[in-house]
Amino acid sequence: MKIRTKQFQILTDIGLAWKLMTDVYNHEETNGPAAPFFEYAIISSWLDKDYLRLNRFWLDGDLPVAFVFYEAPVTSTYFVLRPGYEFLAGEMIGYAETAWPEFDEPRELNLLSGQKTLIEEAEKRGYTVEYEESDLIFDFRKGKLDYPLPEGYHFVNARTSDPLKSAKCLWDGFNSEELGEFVDWEIPKKAGGLSPHELYQNVLCASIAPSPHATYDYTVIIADANEDYVCFSGMWWIPENRLAYMEPLCTVPSHQHKGLAAAALSRHDRVMRALGAEVMTGGGNDFYRKIGYQDEHRWLHMKKH
Repeated sequence: MKIRTKQFQILTDIGLAWKLMTDVYNHEETNGPAAPFFEYAIISSWLDKDYLRLNRFWLDGDLPVAFVFYEAPVTSTYFVLRPGYEFLAGEMIGYAETAWPEFDEPRELNLLSGQKTLIEEAEKRGYTVEYEESDLIFDFRKGKLDYPLPEGYHFVNARTSDPLKSAKCLWDGFNSEELGEFVDWEIPKKAGGLSPHELYQNVLCASIAPSPHATYDYTVIIADANEDYVCFSGMWWIPENRLAYMEPLCTVPSHQHKGLAAAALSRHDRVMRALGAEVMTGGGNDFYRKIGYQDEHRWLHMKKH
């Protein structure tokens, strides 16, 4: 067995990352996060792409067996490791410690609680858990989401949806309280956020030149009686993993607490269950547990002081 390394190249290696992450995925995520976790970040403007060349693969021949990459910020590192190659864990942690600049923040290793070998290697090097957080999971085999769409709202066909309206919905849902209304195309970036123009470009580009593995047809969009988009829920369908990966989900603040997000996820339930999905991802907000999400993945954020 001869292991070699390869630095990530964005124009050629998205498929390599996808293959490794779909190959090793299980619903417990003991080998690393699901494939859309990385690809969604890659296509997003909030990711600092200046250091992507420092992401690294380990390959056995042409087979990808390990991957170390950052998300946001650059000092935040993630790991994927194929079973049978646990002997690479120490080398992966060692690479993560030195490959990227630290800026003003200490290196943070982000590991799922089931990544036991990597956690042990991190602890040997003096890392401890700084804090934990959970991502809640809905298992279609254990229950069903069946929340009705509130009166006065309707679903929009994702295939014929308006990218500008989608961008405004995402802006209002994620940024409006901090950065103001979606009216000034010259709003600068603040705290790593996007301007309305950048959000529009993101959604427009997705509709014209989509990410290689994104499944935009399964996006759920809800509009009000004025045809304004007020709830948006993206969906990545990974049939080989029987996984419905929901990202992103937001509701415009003035339309929150009316049941729109629950209705959107119920729509996902009906569509993705029929396709053969077993699990749908969520987030860390208690909202998911309240509407019926049953399981969780625990992220351990580890630092060395």
